[in-house]
Amino acid sequence: MPNPSRPRVAALAAAALVMTSALAACSSDPKDADLTSQALNWKDCPAPSESEGGGPAPSPLPGGAAWQCATMKAPLDWGKPKGDTIGIALIRAKSSGAEDKRIGSLIFNFGGPGGSGVTTLPAFGNDYAKLRTRYDLVSFDPRGVGRSDGVKCKNDQQLDKYFQQDAMPDDAAETKELVGNITQFNDACERNSGKVIPHVATTDAARDMDLMRQVLGDDKLHYFGISYGTELGGVYAHLFPKKVGRAIFDGVVDPTENSEEGSLSQAKGFQLALDNYAKDCTSKVEDCPVGDTPEQVKAKIAKLLKDLESKPIPGVFPRELTQTAATSGIAQSLYSKDFWEYLTEGLVQAYEGDGKILMLLSDSMNGRNENGQYSNIQAANVAVNCADDKPRYTPAYVESKLPEFRAASPQFGDYLAWGMLSCTDWAVPGAAEHPDVSAPGSAPILVVGNTGDPATPYEGARKMVDALGKGVGVELTYEGQGHGSYDSGNKCVRGAVDGYLLNGTVPKAGTVCK
Repeated sequence: MPNPSRPRVAALAAAALVMTSALAACSSDPKDADLTSQALNWKDCPAPSESEGGGPAPSPLPGGAAWQCATMKAPLDWGKPKGDTIGIALIRAKSSGAEDKRIGSLIFNFGGPGGSGVTTLPAFGNDYAKLRTRYDLVSFDPRGVGRSDGVKCKNDQQLDKYFQQDAMPDDAAETKELVGNITQFNDACERNSGKVIPHVATTDAARDMDLMRQVLGDDKLHYFGISYGTELGGVYAHLFPKKVGRAIFDGVVDPTENSEEGSLSQAKGFQLALDNYAKDCTSKVEDCPVGDTPEQVKAKIAKLLKDLESKPIPGVFPRELTQTAATSGIAQSLYSKDFWEYLTEGLVQAYEGDGKILMLLSDSMNGRNENGQYSNIQAANVAVNCADDKPRYTPAYVESKLPEFRAASPQFGDYLAWGMLSCTDWAVPGAAEHPDVSAPGSAPILVVGNTGDPATPYEGARKMVDALGKGVGVELTYEGQGHGSYDSGNKCVRGAVDGYLLNGTVPKAGTVCK
């Protein structure tokens, strides 16, 4: 079901104490399978596949440099390194600087889990032009994502219906229907992708990154992880602390929380972001078109959502804007302050009976393009989360937690609480309560937290620093809005991150950027 705590597009996770210990006895060096010596066949990138979101092939970078794509072979099952392989789709832009100044490859993971790095890196490529002066910029579709044997569940028409469902039930009949829909979705994932879903845990992706490091010819892994990418980076640092080079964690997942605790933290985070939006709108010189006071803005939103439960309004034809779609659309708009103007416009339209803008925002959350095609971001998201997260929650348990979630967020509490059912009847057991990111002996990792982050609340940055261990995590605070910090364009944040990645200059712990 759509749920920003599941898109760690949003970001919550738990990876693999159990799997970590189980695989520790296995060879973490894939030399046995002769995969470290594989030569990558770099070619011009094709247009993104439907599972990656579709669209045109990536445009050349300023100066005419082309994006190149390749496929790396990795063991499907890292416990059987000589067994079947899986293809990991890669993309790169070669360094623009002098060869003698080149540091190596800088590997990006933009989060999700389920986000395609092959499509996301070119979309933000210009933002990393300075970093490209000393690095090849590299990203990838993690296993189960996009072209890396992307998990398949339902088709586009079925997903349209699935994301329209009532995801916030009010009675036993509605709860039964929701559980049935989730079970059908999860059964479809097993039916269509049963071979890959046992092998999409965060520990598997971390081992893929270490193979990637070797195949790319780097002694150390230089890394830029955003949102869920910070969890992936933390798990990598735990498994391979001596191989960590210069690493940035931005928009930081709290590695100490299980999936319930993470969902509750996100309820608080999205509520904070909505509060900040309401204050911003009503503090401007011109009138706020969606309310005169912050309280009125939120009250009108609450009434809209309640009304939509029984009477949806026209959305993107032929679909209607339901309560669930409107809630996910509002959540999507809070990921960036740049989207707040679209939220305002969408609310104004919705109050007049037109739900198109809020539905387009909801579609963006769910990976649906204008042609009605879905990427596999939600399918992969569920698959990774359910492989990582050990807890399995029941409807009765969720109901017992509703008062706590509603207290954390009147607008998003029910939405995030019921989202805890996402792994109902999942075919693969979850690995652990939460990931192990302890990394004694690792090089310094710059951990950047945003005080207004809705999806990965600010407190997670401090928890990550503590969990990485003494002398590893270095905390940097950005007093801003939206998810993540570097892409806000804040000069202080960019200066600190660029200074570390390009020159090895570690900022003073506790630095605050405003």
